[in-house]
Amino acid sequence: MIHSLTLATAADTPELAAFVNSVYRGPESEKGWTTEAHLLSGQRTDAAALRELLAPEHVSILLGRDEQGVLLASVLLEVQPDALYLGMLSVAATRQNQGLGKQLLSAAKAYARQRDRSIIRITVISVRPELLAWYERHGYRRTGAVVPFPTDPRFGRARQPLELLVLEKPLA
Repeated sequence: MIHSLTLATAADTPELAAFVNSVYRGPESEKGWTTEAHLLSGQRTDAAALRELLAPEHVSILLGRDEQGVLLASVLLEVQPDALYLGMLSVAATRQNQGLGKQLLSAAKAYARQRDRSIIRITVISVRPELLAWYERHGYRRTGAVVPFPTDPRFGRARQPLELLVLEKPLA
């Protein structure tokens, strides 16, 4: 269970980078079902990239911690003109399947409403059927839009051609 949700600051970026990389890449990530290690090599992000992401006022990263302050989950939220973009949803590999991701989705919904956004938009790697299904179970629907996967090696090197599917969830 997430005990506290706070907004990340530049001071949090080294811890956050290590956390996100442990969720998506490398041996620790393989303990969970959200690993991308079989699809991409290298890091998922780094502290410098996270600081760049956090620089604009319209971008925030929520940090979910337990009672002892241990980072359990995080999610990037970007206020766009027509929607709230949700990205880099991360739950500690050993804490997945415990409802933490669902807690982050709920927090993102509240965040969107506070900023007068009625749609949450996400992108998901097209070859991740289990992840697409998880988001679809939570009300996200494929829009038919496809976005090229980033080729910047700072975010990993694809082991195969990848693309991102755009999904949206209207908020009732």
